[in-house]
Amino acid sequence: MKITVSALFLAIASFASASAGAADAALGEKIFKATCQSCHGAGVLGAPKAGDKAAWQPRVAKGKKAVYDNAIKGFKMMPPKGGNAGLKDDEVKAAVDYMMPK
Repeated sequence: MKITVSALFLAIASFASASAGAADAALGEKIFKATCQSCHGAGVLGAPKAGDKAAWQPRVAKGKKAVYDNAIKGFKMMPPKGGNAGLKDDEVKAAVDYMMPK
């Protein structure tokens, strides 16, 4: 069986992408549990519950960038970064990705 350099590169890139996706999901879950769950777990003050397709649909319809911006800058009753100013923007995005329905 002959393996080309491009096939090998694609296999490595695919593995790296899958590994990064798993790492982002784990990070998102960790941040959700530490920062977001208190409101997004129970739907406090209209916060969309994690995984609730109906609640997230109007937000997702505005585009992922808008959802990320709201989470980072704050929106209505939600403070910037869910009240955890120590979070990096990418960490907030990972938590948003974790909460949004797949």
